[in-house]
Amino acid sequence: MTRNPKRSSTTLIIAAVVLVLAFVLNPSPDRHREKIRSVIAERNPIAGALGVGALTAFASGYHSLGVASYTKLDDRLASIGFMGMVFVL
Repeated sequence: MTRNPKRSSTTLIIAAVVLVLAFVLNPSPDRHREKIRSVIAERNPIAGALGVGALTAFASGYHSLGVASYTKLDDRLASIGFMGMVFVL
């Protein structure tokens, strides 16, 4: 079997673009905190009104892996971020 050099270079370019986008779109600490606040308020309106989400977001520690990021609260994973999206656990 022979390799198609054009296909290999296209695959390499696409992988490089995805990697650069992952670095550029890595969510900031503020994006994580805002998402945590909104999800807590959405799940429990009383906790949202009392500011529990803001307190939780403030107490969480942000960690970046370059292409992804996460926050932890008391050794528990609170949120995960990748390509501009944040998911609260």
